Amino acid sequence: MTQQPGPRGLTDDTLSAMLAAQQFGTLATNKRNGHPHLTTMLYSWDAEARLVRFSTTADRVKVAQLRRDPRAALHVSGGDVWSFAVAEGEAEVSEPTATPGDAIGRELLAIVPEPGKPLDEEAFFEQLVAERRVVVRLRAQRLYGTALDFDG
Repeated sequence: MTQQPGPRGLTDDTLSAMLAAQQFGTLATNKRNGHPHLTTMLYSWDAEARLVRFSTTADRVKVAQLRRDPRAALHVSGGDVWSFAVAEGEAEVSEPTATPGDAIGRELLAIVPEPGKPLDEEAFFEQLVAERRVVVRLRAQRLYGTALDFDG
């Protein structure tokens, strides 16, 4: 019987790079009954600020949950099935963008990955207002994750 490798802890720099390399992750918030609520989300990672940003609408369940209990975590795959990273901390939810092109709208635009940037920014900003979009900012107080190394 061959011995399987154990998990290898990752440095904050490696975990940060893993967060930067992905665009989708699973956001965990807390239901009122204590059970986790999981949602796959597009996100933007600011390594210097240790901040994860998400775009969502003001009427989503996760928004109500975060306003009640700001504790949250983002789980991302490391690009293979053998590694992962988690950014854990407290989240804040902005007010909905109210005027096309306001500060919240511009922050929401910054979350959009470069290939998906809108050609018509004014129409994009108007759509954000109509959808009552908000920014969720998760301040990562802790990063953790592991990797398994296999030879061969």
